[in-house]
Amino acid sequence: MTAPGARRVAVLGAGSWGTTFAKVLADGGADVALWARRAELAREISQSKRNSDYLPGINLPRNLWSSPRIPEVMDGAEVVFLSIPSQSLRENLRIFRDVIPSDAIVVSLMKGVEKGTRFRMSEVIHQELKIDESRIAVASGPNLALEIAKEQPTAAVVASTSLETATFVAELATNPYFRSFVNTDVIGTEFGGVLKNLIAVAIGIVDGVGYGENTKASIITRGLVEMTDFAVAYGGLAQTLSGLAGLGDLIATCESPLSRNNTAGRLLGQGYSFTDVVAQMNQTAEGLSSVAPILELAAARGVDMPIVLQVAGVLAGTMNPRDIAPHLTTDTDKPAILVE
Repeated sequence: MTAPGARRVAVLGAGSWGTTFAKVLADGGADVALWARRAELAREISQSKRNSDYLPGINLPRNLWSSPRIPEVMDGAEVVFLSIPSQSLRENLRIFRDVIPSDAIVVSLMKGVEKGTRFRMSEVIHQELKIDESRIAVASGPNLALEIAKEQPTAAVVASTSLETATFVAELATNPYFRSFVNTDVIGTEFGGVLKNLIAVAIGIVDGVGYGENTKASIITRGLVEMTDFAVAYGGLAQTLSGLAGLGDLIATCESPLSRNNTAGRLLGQGYSFTDVVAQMNQTAEGLSSVAPILELAAARGVDMPIVLQVAGVLAGTMNPRDIAPHLTTDTDKPAILVE
């Protein structure tokens, strides 16, 4: 049963990450309402305390319930967490905005950049909901859903322009197996979550081809340089990229077969086409849809991203996956001076 006085929160999106984060919040003591698009999934979550589609074998807390009816899920929510594919966020917010409580804090759990506009998820939220930036937060970090759902210890970062907001959300998202840290670098935190997906696709590609640990270590290391250069060019802090939202998330996503982006890359490396990969994936691999807008943003600020460019070539079918590794770690044949 929910404890008296428990915070009422809503999570929109009952995929693996949305359901896992709902579990994190419930295990932290909140009364959690989870929106599932499909009525049968909502019924399974509420009655059986399972989400067999996305988190097989995981028992969900009693203080977590689900509904396909948005007004019911939103009723009384102090904080609304969004776990929706990034490319459909704007469309969904236009549907939801009239029922989101006017004083609620809104938290993005997504790691993507909108195609066409190239906006970060917090920017889309600000534009569509017309709420002050101080009421918007983002959560990121090494967040492989199934491991967290199994209550394996991990940490995350909650960022907001308001330290008070970030702290409030982080306290909700803290329990014996999950700890949240805070910062006010929304830009660096969001871009870290987006960019590591692109590097993870690259790691998956070379893994699928059959290259070994030296190749992957080189890509991860140089990938972090690309991530940091990009984030700093857009106003993020370099130290954010060396922390949980950057390096931490990068390591987890690149090294784990649970990573959707790593899996997508591995299929590409094994010779599957982009269309085939999308068809085989049960859930969205955000890195695939973020490659183009990130490269557009990089070009606008003059940031060199040779690894991401090579990934784009494989996605477009203009580069053989086997040819990718020799080009990934540098964009020139001339030895570069490193400060590492």
